[in-house]
Amino acid sequence: MIDKILVEQKNNVKKIACLDNEELVEFFVVDENKAGEGNIYLGKISKKIVTANNKTAYFVNIGDSREAFINAEEKNLEDLEALEGQDVVVQVSQEQRAEKGARLVRFLRLAGIYLVYDPYGEEINISNKIEDNEIREDLFAFVSQNIKSGGFTIRTSAKNAKKEDILEEMRFLEDLFCSIVDKAKSTKAPCLLYVKDNVIEEIISRQHIDLQKIVVNSHVLEDEFSKIANVEYDKDVFKNNGIEEKICEVLQKEVKLKCGGRINIEETKAFVSIDVDSGEGYTQGGFNRLNNEAAVEIAKQIILRNLSGKIIIDFAGVSDYKFLKNSIEILKKELDNDVCKARVLGLSRAGNVEILRNRRRPSLQDLFSEECPTCKGTGRVER
Repeated sequence: MIDKILVEQKNNVKKIACLDNEELVEFFVVDENKAGEGNIYLGKISKKIVTANNKTAYFVNIGDSREAFINAEEKNLEDLEALEGQDVVVQVSQEQRAEKGARLVRFLRLAGIYLVYDPYGEEINISNKIEDNEIREDLFAFVSQNIKSGGFTIRTSAKNAKKEDILEEMRFLEDLFCSIVDKAKSTKAPCLLYVKDNVIEEIISRQHIDLQKIVVNSHVLEDEFSKIANVEYDKDVFKNNGIEEKICEVLQKEVKLKCGGRINIEETKAFVSIDVDSGEGYTQGGFNRLNNEAAVEIAKQIILRNLSGKIIIDFAGVSDYKFLKNSIEILKKELDNDVCKARVLGLSRAGNVEILRNRRRPSLQDLFSEECPTCKGTGRVER
């Protein structure tokens, strides 16, 4: 839940802090000079390569500081048979992070408040969070009757929306795609064709019931969001709310738990390691309480730190499923509303809980720190 959004804008960079009862729960950095997740570009293929599994891929110049990458055998589209120097319309699925450039897809998706438009799709899908069968059938029938081309995903927010608003958004998204195609035909690569809707608007759309106010340090932003939310102006919004101190806490590897235990989080290039440290003197019942509390905190930290890819958790105590079942269920429940779609895979044969989470944006560690030139990321130096 998010009840307050704080926005600090300096030049072309926006920092967005999302709070729940004054606790930092999500944090975003939007740099308009970099290829943001969801943006659409006319790129130029700079290099064709054969991957380790004998598949074809391409490096694409989209005007970012690093060349982006696209898999030719992308799901839902025919194999891309392209030459170096050829233009291609692509969308950023993962932003640039550390030493890796942005990840691209050609299966474009345009998100609105009520719908997501798949120009190259054919299906109509409905959010699983709309549980009422009558409402589901009504929305499906309405979108089916008014669709011109492509496919749509009906979002949860469409449940209580007016039909005329849904139809208006359908036409807007269809026209938007046409304008993107027209621009691609008349411009020279690399070129930005479309900037994804404001991150703040995306947060507002999914948190509108609980959101109480937005505090910004810009009168331009104040005017922009005054029509859709309760907005306040504060020149030193982050300083007055202690956000920089909160970020420093988030960047620490160790997180202390109320029960006396602690969680240690280590980000590596291959995966994220999370260890639940029990301390001393815990009985089996104590381990259960510790792991249950740790499961709640781990879910919070995954979302807040934007940990992604493969995440491996070593809970405290005996790693038998019967002892960890409740903690795993708590972890799943806490991650149910994660917009990046984390999947808890369960307990591995080695006794660790594994999670796969979609990678869309860099983690906070990538945003606010860089590899130490002395230890080269090991955290250790020679004697």
